[in-house]
Amino acid sequence: MKDWFKKGEHWIWFSASAVSISVVLVFGLLLMISYKGLIHFWAHDVYTYNITQSNGQLENIVGELHDTKLKEFTQANGEVKKIPQFLMKVGNRDIYGIDFRWINTADIVGRQDVLDDGVTVIERTEWGNVYGHLVEVRKAGAVLANQDNAKAVLMDLVDQGTALNAEIAHLEKVVIGGINYKLEQLRLTQKKLEAKNAFTAEAAQELADESAQLNAQFKTEQDKVKLLYQQSNELGSAVLKIAGGQALNVPIKNIVRFWQPNNMNYGEKVGFFFSSIGHFLLDDPREANTEGGVLPAIVGTITMVMLMAILVTPMGVIAAIYMSEYAKDGTVLRLVRISINNLAGVPSIVFGIFGLGFFVYIIGGSIDDLFFSYALPSPTFGTPGLLWAALTMALLTLPVVIVSTQEGLSRIPRALREGGLALGATKSETIMRIVLPMATPAIMTGLILAIARAAGEVAPLMLVGVVKLAPALPIDLNTPFIHLDRKFMHLGFHIYDVGFQSPNVEASQPLVYATSLLLVLIIVGLNLGAITIRNRLREKYKSLDN
Repeated sequence: MKDWFKKGEHWIWFSASAVSISVVLVFGLLLMISYKGLIHFWAHDVYTYNITQSNGQLENIVGELHDTKLKEFTQANGEVKKIPQFLMKVGNRDIYGIDFRWINTADIVGRQDVLDDGVTVIERTEWGNVYGHLVEVRKAGAVLANQDNAKAVLMDLVDQGTALNAEIAHLEKVVIGGINYKLEQLRLTQKKLEAKNAFTAEAAQELADESAQLNAQFKTEQDKVKLLYQQSNELGSAVLKIAGGQALNVPIKNIVRFWQPNNMNYGEKVGFFFSSIGHFLLDDPREANTEGGVLPAIVGTITMVMLMAILVTPMGVIAAIYMSEYAKDGTVLRLVRISINNLAGVPSIVFGIFGLGFFVYIIGGSIDDLFFSYALPSPTFGTPGLLWAALTMALLTLPVVIVSTQEGLSRIPRALREGGLALGATKSETIMRIVLPMATPAIMTGLILAIARAAGEVAPLMLVGVVKLAPALPIDLNTPFIHLDRKFMHLGFHIYDVGFQSPNVEASQPLVYATSLLLVLIIVGLNLGAITIRNRLREKYKSLDN
């Protein structure tokens, strides 16, 4: 044993054990997030329970079984007894006021696992899901279909309603939104000309003509939207009998989709699973982010990270080249290196405070005074936005890129530099054409680490650009297409907001896991792209390295 310790083999076993535990923890975390997140999209069976209330009356409960736990009860004789409790998603929030409720299994009367055929689940644009039995479909006050053919008729009407809602959303967001954007640009152009004392009669007439043309287009599109809303209102309604025998009238225009989970086979549930993922990825959020999709957050996250990568790479590489190739070794350089290393340990919220004070108030305020004074007091860049968020995150991840690039530069053999100089190239030409290309794999490694950190940080973004609900995407079809001054949504902030600010905690939990899984997948995707580029660069410059 003494010889075994002297050989240092215990350190090998210790290292291998630490790596194994780390791998197990990482994969365990990913598996837990994946299970909790993906189960959110599965069509859960709907159970029916009859329970005895405290006053002795019977109550009928219909809903999805989401969780169980044991709760301790102290009986009259002092004995402590553990009784299972079920967490049921009963929906119908407009009737019950809550989506979830715990029921005590000791209060359940009769069978405990009744799967009632024909139970219909309706996802609405507001007030969450409805659980009940489809009774009939009404249109213009008359019964259009009863229980025999209600499902087929309702499916057809829901498809029509979905198409109408999609057309309304396109007209309101893209077409009318684009017209409003152009009208706002005309207003700013007029203010700009007035500030320069160049608002002549000809310019006024030209702006008035353009404005009249846009207003006419706005009126035309608005009339189309009104007609579509009228058609949507005339689709009728679905009548369901919910638990307790009460009839609930659900307007078809408010129905996103409906399904009967207890009647679905395994293949239909798989199809429903992928359909739900599609809704999650492509829809806009609803109900204060607790329902619907996360498309704006996906677009905001990817746009911010890509912009951050574009900003941080040249800053980090130039700084690393100067410190490695040009700066003379001495006290000042050592202090700079120590400062950069320590900068990586500064809490991220401090970067947010710095970004708010320096980028937003000082730089952004100065830009507004110099170039957008005509728009004041409404700030253009003197308010949190996409550009300041990307710059703050670039500053936060700058030490990673600098250190990684320096490591790469230090590994380039000195003989290559001397060979370049001996052939008559200048120092800058040697660096740009020989040294820097060979260091690109190390630069890409730093960029990968920077992307991973920037995509997951939330605290600084809350101060410099992220909002709960952004009125418009940072990228659209209006010039200049990427709007650096706009606020945006972010998946990390979406997780924080839904998980910690939502009043409906149980309803938000699956969405938190699903969004976390999506954020991890986006980070992995961005990293895989960067790793692929790095490997190709490594192969490209392998011959020079040898």
